[in-house]
Amino acid sequence: METSRALPQHGQPAAVEEPAVPSAWRVRVRMHDHPGTLARIAIRLADLECNILGLTVLPVPGGVLDEIVLRPAIGLPRRLLVDAIRDEGCECTAIIDADVHELVDSASSTLAAARRAIDDPARLAEVLKEVLAADVVTLVPATETNPARTESGHRAVFELGADTALVARRQWAPFVQLELTRAESLVTLLTAAARNVAGPVVLDRPDGAAIVLRKGVPGDADAVSELHRRCSMATLFRRYHTGVRTVPRRWLHRLLMPPRGTSVLAVFGREVIGLAQLIPSAAGGAEISLLVEDDWQRQGIGTALLARLAVMAEAQGITELTADCLAGDDVLPRTAARAGLRTERGSEDGAKLRLFLPA
Repeated sequence: METSRALPQHGQPAAVEEPAVPSAWRVRVRMHDHPGTLARIAIRLADLECNILGLTVLPVPGGVLDEIVLRPAIGLPRRLLVDAIRDEGCECTAIIDADVHELVDSASSTLAAARRAIDDPARLAEVLKEVLAADVVTLVPATETNPARTESGHRAVFELGADTALVARRQWAPFVQLELTRAESLVTLLTAAARNVAGPVVLDRPDGAAIVLRKGVPGDADAVSELHRRCSMATLFRRYHTGVRTVPRRWLHRLLMPPRGTSVLAVFGREVIGLAQLIPSAAGGAEISLLVEDDWQRQGIGTALLARLAVMAEAQGITELTADCLAGDDVLPRTAARAGLRTERGSEDGAKLRLFLPA
């Protein structure tokens, strides 16, 4: 069959149309798990001049679901491929376009996806969409997930915590259990990595002092109370913007275990010398606060605490922090600059400081 050619204009060379490069297809075939079935399908594909590029076997109730990535013959109608598969007693459940550049084994692609999500937690929905070959993955509040609504296997819910979840949808084919298990393992891995981010860290100090940054727990209440007792009125006023000398007992639990948030302590020996809080907001940012004992100020403790909060925020996909800061007070902005954060004063009265994580 001759390739059509465009008619040349007077004085112009003939332009020859290049034959179209065939696309790659992702074909799902449901078949009984009997010896020789896959071989017969492969022979049928060869008869149709289809080149098999990859194969994944997905166990399903009553048989297997083979996902075949192939390069079809030029001009091959999809209907003809479906008929050929049906003639072998199998069912073609889906045919969609595929990208041969992403053709790697599922284990390698899942691990690569996990690395991308750990490097940039804000891309978790995008990564899960790729792993599941889903049409869309949406981050929603946990109260709106309705996990029982599966839409005949075309919808799946993955919990990220007590407050949020990811909802995946795929119209071209229902999710099979192996895919859901793989995606669930990915989400569990990333959740564990985020928890590990908040693990204890020992500061590397030139004076050799062993200062540990770790999460606060209810058992630290007395030590945090002593921290406040040792702080000057000026330091406490910079933190609370009001005249306090002692902290009521009922405050201590909220300082250590803030609602929806976490606290980080700087500990030297048995003494708590610094306290920081990270409290995510429903809008996607987070509020922070810092308190460092007077005798330990200007020694990098506040900078280390703020840098730790930034790492924890990044692990949750948060890119902007806010803090209450007295107008004219440049202590927190200077601390943020040393921690590698860009700051910006609020436009109202300058009491609200915005801190931006590096891109």
